[in-house]
Amino acid sequence: MLQVKNLSYEVVENGQKLKIIDDISFDVADGELLVITGPNGGGKSTMASLLMGIKPQTAGQIILDGEDITGYDIDHRAKAGLGFAFQQPPRFKGMTVKHLIQLSSGGELSEDASCQLLSNVGLCAREYLDRQVDSSLSGGEMKRIEIATAFSKPHKLCIFDEPEAGIDLWSFSMLVQQFEEIHKKKKESIIIISHQERIIQMADRIMVIRDGRVQQIGTKEEVMPLLLEGDGDAGCKYMKH
Repeated sequence: MLQVKNLSYEVVENGQKLKIIDDISFDVADGELLVITGPNGGGKSTMASLLMGIKPQTAGQIILDGEDITGYDIDHRAKAGLGFAFQQPPRFKGMTVKHLIQLSSGGELSEDASCQLLSNVGLCAREYLDRQVDSSLSGGEMKRIEIATAFSKPHKLCIFDEPEAGIDLWSFSMLVQQFEEIHKKKKESIIIISHQERIIQMADRIMVIRDGRVQQIGTKEEVMPLLLEGDGDAGCKYMKH
């Protein structure tokens, strides 16, 4: 289980403190799929970065399966069982796709296993294994490779930041299928940041973040009607169908 207690993050801008994440608390149960949604600029990606240790929280506590990981850096959080797929994946000139997947898996993967991971996200696998993870890959290709690396090993909890961004509809359908299969097994928890209704509909619970605060959190049955109503706050104006 993930427990997030009173998490905050602030920056100094023009000599003034600006709160990006403001006293957020929530939890994610074992095997649960939590979808975080809300308007752009509301703090969703910042929240994901705080959970993974990419940004340092200003205040608050993060506990994973009873282990306080608040002071851990990104490497130690990964070793504790957190996984992460960036919205805009980094590129690594000189590193092949095959090597990146091997590193992400934490062990040795056969070529067939690496190919299967790439095929599961809509890439013609053997065409990509020896390609470099550099500017020769499109944004959509990089996004799918990044997601494949997240799928390359089991986690206690894995965070996906807008996994649908920049990929075609066919690959998106394959991606949704992968999430459904992982969720069905209930062996790991998942947080997905998304605006896509099809992904939001998969959730056990939905959390809406707006202006750095939790606006709503509840079951899909409780929150989804509010999103579909489009009441001006938790409305469908930022949800894609």
